[in-house]
Amino acid sequence: MIYFVGHTNTESLTATIEEVVKYCEDKSVLAVDTETTGLDFLKDKMIMFQIGDDANQFIIDTRQVSIEPLRDILESETIVKVLHNVKFDYKFIRSAYNIELNNIWDTMIVDQVIHNGKNLRFRLVDLTERYLGIDVDKDVRTTFINMKDREFTYDQIIYGAKDVEHLITLREFQQANGIPANELEAAVELENKTALALADVEFNGIGLDTTMWSTLAAKSAERAKELGNKLDSYVLHIPELHQFKERYLQTDLFASVDTIRKVSVNWDSPSQVLKVFKVLVPGLEAVGAFELSNHKKIPLIRDYIKYKESMKLATSYGLDFLKNVGYDNRIHTSFSQILNTGRVASKKPNMQQIPGTNEFRNCFVSGLVDYQFVSSDYSSQELCIIAEGSQDPVWLQALRNGEDLHSICADLVYGQEWVDAAEQGCAYMSHKQKCNCPKHGKLRTNVKTVNFGLAYGMGPHKLANTLKISQEEAEELISKYFTIFPSIHKFLVSLGTYGTSHGHIKTFAPFKRIRWFDNWKPGLSQSKDGWKLLGTIERASKNTPIQGTGADMTKQALVYIHEYIKEHKVPVKVVMTVHDQIDTVCHTSYIDEWKEQMKVLMEQAARVILPSGLLKADTNISDKWEK
Repeated sequence: MIYFVGHTNTESLTATIEEVVKYCEDKSVLAVDTETTGLDFLKDKMIMFQIGDDANQFIIDTRQVSIEPLRDILESETIVKVLHNVKFDYKFIRSAYNIELNNIWDTMIVDQVIHNGKNLRFRLVDLTERYLGIDVDKDVRTTFINMKDREFTYDQIIYGAKDVEHLITLREFQQANGIPANELEAAVELENKTALALADVEFNGIGLDTTMWSTLAAKSAERAKELGNKLDSYVLHIPELHQFKERYLQTDLFASVDTIRKVSVNWDSPSQVLKVFKVLVPGLEAVGAFELSNHKKIPLIRDYIKYKESMKLATSYGLDFLKNVGYDNRIHTSFSQILNTGRVASKKPNMQQIPGTNEFRNCFVSGLVDYQFVSSDYSSQELCIIAEGSQDPVWLQALRNGEDLHSICADLVYGQEWVDAAEQGCAYMSHKQKCNCPKHGKLRTNVKTVNFGLAYGMGPHKLANTLKISQEEAEELISKYFTIFPSIHKFLVSLGTYGTSHGHIKTFAPFKRIRWFDNWKPGLSQSKDGWKLLGTIERASKNTPIQGTGADMTKQALVYIHEYIKEHKVPVKVVMTVHDQIDTVCHTSYIDEWKEQMKVLMEQAARVILPSGLLKADTNISDKWEK
């Protein structure tokens, strides 16, 4: 049955908010949905709130009736609230009533966990059609946009009720299909809790010093302009490139000849740039970073790479970035919770692609009086995961002893060459710590590249380009590396073999997040170009358990921090997360205690997956956001 709470001219059954509370308070599972006048919780409004189950649905006109009486139900730790894309509804509910949802089941997130890696869409309309065979008319949804004082139509009321009814049925379907068969219970629980934590991060936002940013944007634009002029000068002074000079110059009475551009190349057009570069490098096929990496000795190409980097800063992180500042003078990014590996992505704006230098990051501030940043990240997270997964004795011992793992690996790989490279007072030779010996630095970098490359399925070709060595040298380095560390080789091979044999791969226990390879099928190696596809699957199978396990760990830490803040009501807000780093702002009166507590929570989360306790967290206090 559908009940309407408010005033309407339609022939609907009505109820009071008290009757809604009475019906809901003894239920174990309820569905929740909202309708809003737009997508921005800062400026748009929630106008309809729906709650109920498959038997009864209550449609509340929040322009007339407050949902405050439902606070205890929505914040209950025992009643499950089923929503689709909970972050959206959460932000509107919290913005209007400061009600913080607890114990939720997000049908969108759960379906992404079940089908991670598959080429599917996860809108509510997609799920109802896929599992229930129901084609929901979403045209009604658009009628709520910019709606102010008009009464709801019968179609709008029915639409709101059906969403609630479908959510209950979808949860039951998900519980019976996909989750138990693939042991995804722990992953589903983690992701539902993470959704609430990320909702708070999006709601809290992060402050931005707009004056500082504007100054930096102007500097980036000027740098890009200077480099563009420098590229033009190459064309003007290299005879082979004179074909790209402008044949005719157009001017007017008020323009100086010196200010008129004399080159016809648009340096932002890859096709035009390729024509120029092919004059210098005839076999060149593209002008991407990978293709140009072997030609940096050519000044024009080297400066073009710098130009592209500067243009990225001047455009993506220029003055236009300030359009992302909300009405509260804060940046509110939006997180995509599950990529193929389980990592979180950020968009509108992409905060995870903010240049890593503190020059840019320091523009972000707490934006709150007497609040400072307390940030924590894992020290060598992926290396610890590889060490635990492979149980390599050298890696494990180095991590236990707090020694520099990259230097120890370089010592074993290079042998006498490493010994001969040591200079007087070498910190490695005496304490097995990172040293300042120039030759050690080069050898350490080579092996460090291999160490981290393991987590991304790096092969000889990529290693050769990265280290600027021949492919033969890269193959020899990898071969020698795996000879010295056979357990790591065995670990990676086993992951690759499992993925190519089964068509999926999983992260470490207890979460065992699954990633399906949608284009895999039995006998793939026998099909045309199947070996190429298997190569891609093999690399992803090596990468996902490492990167995905790191994502699981960071999410668990985010959940612990989120729950601690709520339970203990401490003056702390989570404002950002980037890969293995979590950033909070804390009132100065509590900052020393929070620094210690945050470190404890981070390392507690690490032990859920890596019980050895080898993985530690670095936690720091700062006035501005730092890497």
